[in-house]
Amino acid sequence: MTHPQVQAYWTAVDCGFEQVADVFEECVYEALTAMRRPEMEAYLEAARYLGKLGRGAEPMLVFLEEWPSVVHAIGGNALPPVIDLVRALQKSPNSRAITPFLQTLAAVARRLQSPGQLQRYLDIARDLMTRTTGSIHGHHSTFPSPGLIPLFEQSPFLLNLLSLGGLKNWVEYGILNYSRHPERQQEYFALELADSRAVLQRERRGTLFADVERQLDLYLRALWRDADQLVPYSTAFDEMRKPVPYFDKLGMRVPDVFEAERGIAGIDRYRAVLAHMVGHRRWSTAQIADNWSPFQRMAVEFFEDCRVDTLLIREYPGLRRLLLALHPKPVEGACDPETTSCLRHRLAMLSRAILDPGHGYRDASLKAFVARFHALLQDGPASTADMASLALDYVAKTRRQSDQLARVHFDDTVIDYRDDNRHLWRYIEDSDDEEFFDDPGKTLAKESEITGLPPRHYPEWDHTTRTYRPDWASVYEALHPSGDAADVDRLLQKHAALAKQLKRLLDLLKPQEKVRIRYQEEGSELDLDVALRALIDFKAGSQPDPRINMSHRTDGRNIAVLLLVDQSESLNEKAAGGQQTVLELSQEAVSLLAWAIDRLGDPLAIAGFHSNTRHEVRYQHIKGFSERWDDTVKARVAAMQAGWSTRMGAALRHAGHYLSARKADKRILLLLTDGEPADIDVADPAHLRADARKAVDELDAQGITTFCLSLDPGADDYVREIFGHRWRVLDHVAQLPEKLPLLYLSLTR
Repeated sequence: MTHPQVQAYWTAVDCGFEQVADVFEECVYEALTAMRRPEMEAYLEAARYLGKLGRGAEPMLVFLEEWPSVVHAIGGNALPPVIDLVRALQKSPNSRAITPFLQTLAAVARRLQSPGQLQRYLDIARDLMTRTTGSIHGHHSTFPSPGLIPLFEQSPFLLNLLSLGGLKNWVEYGILNYSRHPERQQEYFALELADSRAVLQRERRGTLFADVERQLDLYLRALWRDADQLVPYSTAFDEMRKPVPYFDKLGMRVPDVFEAERGIAGIDRYRAVLAHMVGHRRWSTAQIADNWSPFQRMAVEFFEDCRVDTLLIREYPGLRRLLLALHPKPVEGACDPETTSCLRHRLAMLSRAILDPGHGYRDASLKAFVARFHALLQDGPASTADMASLALDYVAKTRRQSDQLARVHFDDTVIDYRDDNRHLWRYIEDSDDEEFFDDPGKTLAKESEITGLPPRHYPEWDHTTRTYRPDWASVYEALHPSGDAADVDRLLQKHAALAKQLKRLLDLLKPQEKVRIRYQEEGSELDLDVALRALIDFKAGSQPDPRINMSHRTDGRNIAVLLLVDQSESLNEKAAGGQQTVLELSQEAVSLLAWAIDRLGDPLAIAGFHSNTRHEVRYQHIKGFSERWDDTVKARVAAMQAGWSTRMGAALRHAGHYLSARKADKRILLLLTDGEPADIDVADPAHLRADARKAVDELDAQGITTFCLSLDPGADDYVREIFGHRWRVLDHVAQLPEKLPLLYLSLTR
């Protein structure tokens, strides 16, 4: 330290650490570029304080190196609250968190950009420290906050994804759910728990894949007749290299979140990505890559991408606006070929010119190859081999010596809706990459391979923290398998006497009022007034109105009902005092109810459910609202089977999803169950009861009346807790076929 002023500063900090002495002069020079004299004095005083904490040289060294960057980002006024938090950490059992806090402070400041924002960040950290630092067995000794150090370590990354409000919500969830589990709390704040990442995704900006997965899957099936699995990858946890969409044997890989860009919504960016991948799967064939240079392969990929986009636009012309909005438009002349490799820049310009007739570029070679490209596709789709030949010719005729330079021009050359083209290449020589490439003969999935819908994710209520666990339960729905419809006919014949009694009741309840619907091209009878007017028009030489018929509809009831049947393992047990199982009695009751409602004319849907942990809640459609009570539906009832557990809340929410879409004056969700909510991954029975109660409240808010008919004689307490006053317990299960239809009639009278 030759400079007298630097020596004076060194004396002021009163430090004996050699590690600090080695870099002190450089730190001072950097600090002098950012701070005035009062700020410099405060900086040195804070460094001196950190050197006396008894934590070694690390806190002081980190502060000296990082604080000038903080001042550059937000100014020097933030030092007092930062030191206040350091003092609080030092006085608590959390002194080990001081160094991680200071190490990430500059990155946090660059993200927040203001002292006020930094103060809010410090408040969040202090709140976590205060609420999760606790006593052991009531003694004065305390343990540190398990999540504080992971929070500081993850803060730069978190603030790149979340607003401060989102960060506060994420931290709050961790405090509420894991304050009594130190190891789990540490894993939560280190982003090692699925729960942690799920809450993080919920608080992120943009369109989350989890929110639109179902729409995208249906988009693929309906528009492109493709049905491969969609697999999200994280754009947030890989800071070295942002991943790129791709597809392989395991599915189509897409980002877990897309923000709106260039006026294009996140879901439309997903659609563009999937359309481009479908185009490759439909039209591209793999090429042997061993003898081609990286530059040649890059050119082939650009030309093939353009061919795929052109063919997509031919099929759906409206895609041109979307793809052009997402495709960057490189500025001609922006790359200096004397100092930079411009190959990517030239190819990006060429790609833009191929898709955009009004590109405005003047380069003669570019225009010539655009014309050759369109000439190749004029009479048909061409092929990947044609594009490869054109690309090799392009590289040969436009190659420059500067293309070999290490410095590459990347501005406006990244087309992020395009995949990484790994499917375009195969290698003769064995390599570790070989397993990642699809079979070149791979084609679109056959229609017969489309067997089920993607899962729908529902939150689950945590009664201990009074918060939702986001996207916690996965509901898989499918059409119920079919059996022998004659089995159900025999069940109905068995209850012929009861059916006659129900028929008399139904005749009393069935609406008698009829409403005439006029001006129908097809109807049950002729509307004489309209028919005469049409005849007069015809005789007069005018165009007659063809709507000369009328029909009638029954008036007086506007009810939609969904019967949700518990199909858990306990239904296989014998009913008390009888030879039949509870499942067989349920089949009889469901059959009688469906027959009765069909005669009454009310819309009815029937579904069954059971679960195998939160990851697999099965929901099976037995009868749809628009289906009649016929042999097809009877066959599904005949095939009803029981197994697994009863995750009731998720099934209620999914049933409510369908019932809420019905336009009716009265919507009823009737649940038939033989036990309380339970599942093998839940130890606390109160948890699923509270979640089911919350689901019932949610349905109430949607105008859906939920009623439970329980076959468990000891169910009074928990069904009252879940359903309030809308429940009934059937003590004698053998009476179910008789009581269920009568219950329905009383609910809808």
